[in-house]
Amino acid sequence: MNGGAAAMALAVFLGMGGLVAYLAGLAGLHEIRRLRRVGTPTLALVRYRAGGAGEGSAGRRPLLQFSTGAGQVVEVFSPVPAGRALPLADGAEVRLRYDPADPGQVLVDGGERQWLERLFVGSGVAAMLGALVLAVFA
Repeated sequence: MNGGAAAMALAVFLGMGGLVAYLAGLAGLHEIRRLRRVGTPTLALVRYRAGGAGEGSAGRRPLLQFSTGAGQVVEVFSPVPAGRALPLADGAEVRLRYDPADPGQVLVDGGERQWLERLFVGSGVAAMLGALVLAVFA
């Protein structure tokens, strides 16, 4: 394989990876906007399970327990870990929005992490532009 073909193969793989990252970021941002728009706000109780093997305090995600408008009690793992900005202490209450059609889909208020989704979009665009430049100059 000569240098031009190798550069073109690298450009194709870089472009495909960038496209996947871009689409993943867009899908995440769309899901955040959708849950903000159609999600039903409620309070959830933060609960931690008894410590399992290999679970450190920093890496654990608590269970969030809440009742839907229809009276169904739902328990889901928090989509975001506890941190300084969102402590999620055991026994505390946290505001969230859930999808009435699928109560397992939740958005914790203050824990949206849009920066991560935007990082995926930006890195995907950068990778696709890099692939384009590599393909043109290969």
